[in-house]
Amino acid sequence: MKPGPASPAIARIPIMPFGMVNAFALIGPEKVVLVDAGLPDTVPRFDEVLKRHGRALSDVSLIVVTHGHIDHAGGACQLREATGAPIVAHRAELPYLGGTQPPPFCPTGPFGRFFLRTGAPRAPWRHFEPDIQLDDEPLDLTDFGLDGHVEATPGHTPGSLSVRAPAGAALVGDMLASGVLLGGLFMTGRPKRPPFEERPDIVAREIERLASEGATDFYLGHGGPLPVKTALRHAKRLRELAS
Repeated sequence: MKPGPASPAIARIPIMPFGMVNAFALIGPEKVVLVDAGLPDTVPRFDEVLKRHGRALSDVSLIVVTHGHIDHAGGACQLREATGAPIVAHRAELPYLGGTQPPPFCPTGPFGRFFLRTGAPRAPWRHFEPDIQLDDEPLDLTDFGLDGHVEATPGHTPGSLSVRAPAGAALVGDMLASGVLLGGLFMTGRPKRPPFEERPDIVAREIERLASEGATDFYLGHGGPLPVKTALRHAKRLRELAS
């Protein structure tokens, strides 16, 4: 019997320093799956991290875009060109990813309101149509050379995705953040809401669901990682906020 794919290693790709903006590489025995595409013009940062792990951009088999904000999707077209790998995203994100409808950018506090006034979240980037479009059915990563799957985890945006890897790892994009301001910098063990969030009640539900299904470590787009107990405390605060 042919052995299945091995559990991937998780490598953080620093799109901005100090954990302020993170993407990730899931590194298998032969193939690599990228989780988020970073800002525009950040392909060299992906290349550098992959080289440190003895891999190349040509080893990338899939690019997962967790949602349609510039810091997670802005570099997707350039990464697709550099790797030849397909992009997967949720159908509910198509208006954001295709540029036909801007995200609402619902601020979660003073920093979110200030950040929005700077214009950075609405800066131009190359919009695109994903090669693989998910609905509610998960995408098995076996065909892409890794053990794990991609699944819908709405709340931050309607079509947010997370990647579940073995041993309890959950790469959750902006389901939650940690640190200060945008996230990262310091106090990265302290959970917080990201600068923007559309449905905190649904975010709370999704954190609790992932925990009930065995997620033990949450890898974040801003700050982190966080253990499940910390994520669940954040979910409890979100439920109190919504009540």
